Amino acid sequence: MTNLSININKIAWLRNARDGDIPNLVNMTKNIIDSGCHGITVHPRPDLRHITPKDVAEIKKIIPSNIEFNIEGNPFEQPNDEYPGYMELINFYQPDQATLVPDDTMQKTSDHGFDLSKPNLELEKIIKTLKSFNIRSSIFIDPDIEQLKRAKDLGVDRVELYTGPYAALYNSQSTKDTYRSVIEFANEINLDLNAGHDLNLKNLPFLIDCGEIKEVSIGQAYVSDCLIYGIKETTKKYLEVLK
Repeated sequence: MTNLSININKIAWLRNARDGDIPNLVNMTKNIIDSGCHGITVHPRPDLRHITPKDVAEIKKIIPSNIEFNIEGNPFEQPNDEYPGYMELINFYQPDQATLVPDDTMQKTSDHGFDLSKPNLELEKIIKTLKSFNIRSSIFIDPDIEQLKRAKDLGVDRVELYTGPYAALYNSQSTKDTYRSVIEFANEINLDLNAGHDLNLKNLPFLIDCGEIKEVSIGQAYVSDCLIYGIKETTKKYLEVLK
């Protein structure tokens, strides 16, 4: 079965729309965990638009041992007065998984993976640092077989497959063929896969059928579905798809 990690950024974003604590991120996360998910994902950014360093600390406290904590972010983001830097957060809070994403500070959302076509000694150093912390490393990349090969050579533990193009054109046979070939190739070379971006109840089934995917991260669609079905029923629907 593919594990379900819930990205809670959108809940924090909704809270931040007003000066207050509604919805309460900790209480919402507890309810999500109790509903049966396998993991919680956060993606703090330097502009604090949603998840803040304080949120990371509070969420870390409530994560039980059977639930994975995944912190996403750009490992090269520089610290500022309110943001200590991604690797500093990783070092201090020691999540189960660190997902490295090459997003710029002002991007609305992650929309591309790392380009590994050229040697990246800094990225390689970061992956080695994560290994020394005993933290699983995952790197966000586009659906490209050559990129998978280079990720394997880097020694990364997992790759998170960027599924934005698939979600936008999931009825396209050529798009399906691309993702199926990439997933099958990753399975062949024993490179563990995660997947994320714009995945939902409609487009997940085909992706899961392509091959072994260890984990999917769902955020925007999950929160949207919760408005209709509630937390418990929404989690149940996603778990049914991922069986």
